[in-house]
Parts: sequence; structure tokens; C-alpha cells
Amino acid sequence: MSTGKYPDPMARPTAKPEKEPNRLKQMWQVFQMTRRYDSSIIWLLILSLLAPIGVGIILGVVLSRANVLGLILYIIAGVLGGILIGLIVLGRRAEKAAYGQIAGEPGAVGAVLKSGLRRSWIGSEMPVNVSPRTQDAVYRAIGRGGVVLIGEGPRSRTQTMLDKERASVHRILPNVPISFLYVGPDADSVPLHRIVPRLNRFKNVLTKAEVLAVSNRLASLGKNGMPIPKGIDPMKVRAQRPR
Repeated sequence: MSTGKYPDPMARPTAKPEKEPNRLKQMWQVFQMTRRYDSSIIWLLILSLLAPIGVGIILGVVLSRANVLGLILYIIAGVLGGILIGLIVLGRRAEKAAYGQIAGEPGAVGAVLKSGLRRSWIGSEMPVNVSPRTQDAVYRAIGRGGVVLIGEGPRSRTQTMLDKERASVHRILPNVPISFLYVGPDADSVPLHRIVPRLNRFKNVLTKAEVLAVSNRLASLGKNGMPIPKGIDPMKVRAQRPR
């Protein structure tokens, strides 16, 4: 028994919870991961930083040549703008690199729909139809552009699955536009990191209220697909260690 003056030798030390890395360390880890798969990221970041600084210096010389304080403020604005642009560039290239690591894997489209969709679109990481033999799958996204069916796998194998799913959706929602996207090895397929931008390019035909109503209506189909490995979260993918 402990007397209060000395620690109890029989007491087990409590494990300290691991601290999450701070923001700077997280950014460094993202940069390191991106650099392994995108060798151009260093030059892109340098250009992103120097270009706004150069613009700030030029504007300062032209507009505030006689005002030293104004020149300094333009340079500071250029530095801040360069940092902001650099963070945006790093984020997008990191996302592309992360998606590149899971491209071709079953459930990759589901990972994009889970982590990349904006509020204007509704999607699920689980497919609405899947081939147990080939692991080809069909995913569904619902947004202002209507219903978009996404085939994961070679187009020659997913086309029949997409047509079948379109017939099911059209049967209960005959007035809602239905579009296709193809994600696979074909030359005209959409890369994983371009799925969300391609969805946003569809012309708006539904209101926000209609999007929710269509989503609820399609939920009545009760088609969750056959179980396959869940989509991998690309933001948690770790780079492979070199052998």
C-alpha cells in the first residue's frame, strides 16, 4: 500500500494517450507522401510561392514606388498569397497521389464518393450492383445534375450492369435524367481524382429538395449490392516502404 510519500511499486503505470501530430507535422507528412508519387510537387510549390511574391513586388513598385510602407505591404500580401496558393496546390496534388495508390482496387470509387463528394451530391461507398466473379461494380450518385451511375471496371463488362441499373431507376423515376461515368482501364475512362469535377460539370436539372426526394425514392429499391471490400479512405493511405 502506498504511504502517499512514495509511489506504489505494484501500481501499473497508466499509458499516456498518443498525441496527434500538429498541423505543421501533418503538412510535412502529406508533402512527403505526395513527393514519393509526384516528383514535380517541389517545383510546383516553389512556383506557387514565388509567382505571387513577384506580382506583389511589381505592383508595389508600380503603385507605391514613393511609399516604402505600401511596397512592404504589397510584398507581404504576395507572400501570404503564395502560401495560400501553395497549400491549395499541395492539397490537390496530395489527393491525386492518394487516389493513384488505390486506382484499380475494388471499392476505389466508393472511397471517392465517401470522402470527396460535396453537399450538392449524395453517394454511398457501397455499390448498388456488383459482380461476384469479376468484382466489377456500379455506384450511384444523386445531385443537381440528376442520377449518375458510375461503372467501376472495364467498360465492356460494366456496360450491361449500367444499363440494367438505369432501367431500374427509370422505372420509378421516369422524368429524372440518368447519366453514366466509366472508371476503369479504358482510355476514355475517368480517373479517380476527376470523378467529383466531372459530376459538377453536369447541368443542374434538380433543386435541392428534389435531390433529397430522389435519394429517398431510390432508397426504396433496397439494392445494396453484394458485399465487397469497403472503399479505402485515400486520406489514410500510407506510402509503401521501399524494399
